Amino acid sequence: MNTIDIRTVNVVQYLNPLREGGSLPAIVKADDGFLYVLKFRGAGQGKKALIAELLGGELARAIGLKIPELVFMNLDDSFSKTEPDEEIQDLLKFSVGLNLGLHFLSSAITYDPLVFEVDAMTASKIVLLDSIISNIDRTVKNTNLLYWNKELWVIDNGASFYFHHNWSTWENHLTRTFPLIKDHVLLKSAANLKEASTHITNTLNKDKIKEIISLIPEDWLENESDALSPNEIRAAYETYLNAKLNMIDELVKEAEDAR
Repeated sequence: MNTIDIRTVNVVQYLNPLREGGSLPAIVKADDGFLYVLKFRGAGQGKKALIAELLGGELARAIGLKIPELVFMNLDDSFSKTEPDEEIQDLLKFSVGLNLGLHFLSSAITYDPLVFEVDAMTASKIVLLDSIISNIDRTVKNTNLLYWNKELWVIDNGASFYFHHNWSTWENHLTRTFPLIKDHVLLKSAANLKEASTHITNTLNKDKIKEIISLIPEDWLENESDALSPNEIRAAYETYLNAKLNMIDELVKEAEDAR
């Protein structure tokens, strides 16, 4: 039984696109009255980016990091009909159905390592989580972190789990470390990696991982180009995450050496 409850809301108003990155997320209003950053299933990396966003976000939340609420968002076909911009029109058309939204943190500012200090434990947890989920996109160029209400918030995990773009070779990734951690924006601040690793392994047990993976909507796992069935894909994510947690000492050493 799931203890994580992800709400489903309906998009009632498309407000404006966020022209950062290639996927054109947008600020939208939902029928619960709140604003969300909507990630589209019809964008470049498609449903796999939404899966990475969902898994990365809920894993981060499980280990005590700050993450905006994630919601499933229903988008109907009425929005593409009234959108004048052709690129956005196509995106809306290809995204009819279930998408993913992050609660919009009004007036949040992008984390800048030269301006804000991060405590060593928070930095260490984020660095190790990004090693575990192979997140290639938390660098000085693109921090994917927000500063809001005097706290650091983790956003944009869609570039994680990049092995899932080619299921025929996914098992090759089970024993790999994550050398790209050397470019992580928080690496210098991550002085508590060993302590953070203990917290992570105590929290992310097999049941918790299974529960988070069970949140993935079935139709996000259905791609004609994938060689695996939805159940096999769920099992692959589980195998991958458990393998990474079993080698967390190696990931700690790699990050410490990179520091």
